[in-house]
This record gives sequence, structure tokens and C-alpha cells, in this order.
Amino acid sequence: MKHYSYDEWLSYVKDEINVKTREEFESHLYTCDQCLEDYLQAVSEHESSLPVLSNEIDFTDLVMTEVSKQKGFTEIQPALKQPVKTKKPFYQQASFHYLIAAAATLLLTFSGVFQSLATYASAVEAPQHSKKKKLTVTEGVIDKTFAWMDSLEKKEANKK
Repeated sequence: MKHYSYDEWLSYVKDEINVKTREEFESHLYTCDQCLEDYLQAVSEHESSLPVLSNEIDFTDLVMTEVSKQKGFTEIQPALKQPVKTKKPFYQQASFHYLIAAAATLLLTFSGVFQSLATYASAVEAPQHSKKKKLTVTEGVIDKTFAWMDSLEKKEANKK
């Protein structure tokens, strides 16, 4: 993997490279932590030469207006500075989805699908119950420990 030097990242931050090279740098940032650190260091060093916003509040409002346009909001209320959602179609509302789920459940219940699934499940589980249960290692150790403790108690009882 080729790593880019700090000076190359500084020229990237200053926008002194061509578009093709810029795309290569950007795709490399996704996979290389070392170059990401160099890039962040170049950004922090070059931060003082970046443009300063004259009116940050207007800039924020402008950005929020653009975001609201992209997310399906209609407008931003000027008094609250919060986006107002547009009304969703009925098929995108949660109540519609709950109604469909309830109808499907009733249909499957009355058609006997759940009953046949329960019968099938019990048939699949039945052979497992008929087999001799194999003890796990932990259960075997516990059984042997209790047997040993019982034998000690019997020896103590015989001594008295």
C-alpha cells in the first residue's frame, strides 16, 4: 500500500492538486489510518488560512433550509427554527403497517397455518426426547462431586 507524505496531504488540503489525484487521495483515506492522521494534521495546520464565516447564524439557517429540502421537509418555521414535516401517504404510516400485520396474523390463525406449524414442531422435537440425554462435561463433574461428597458423609456416619 502506498502512503502519501504529509506535504502531499498539505497540498491536498490547500486544493493544489488535480481532480484525478484528489479522488485517489480520498479513496486512500478510507483504508489507511496513517495517512488519515497526516491528513488531519495538515487540516489543523491549514485551519487558520480557511475562510471565516461573517455571520454564522445565517449560514446555519441556509444549511438547515437545504437539508430540509433534501429530507422531504416543506419549510422551516421562522419562529421555532425547526422543520415542519410533510404528511406521509397512508401506506407509509406505522398504523397502516400494524393493521396489515394484524390482518395477516388473523388470516394465518384461522387458516390453520399456526396449528400445522405447532404439530410439525412437536414431531421434530419428539425424537430428541426419546434419546438418552448425554451429560455435558460440567454436569458430569457436578455429579461426580456430589457422589464423592455423599461417600464422605457415609464414611463419617459409619465412624460414629
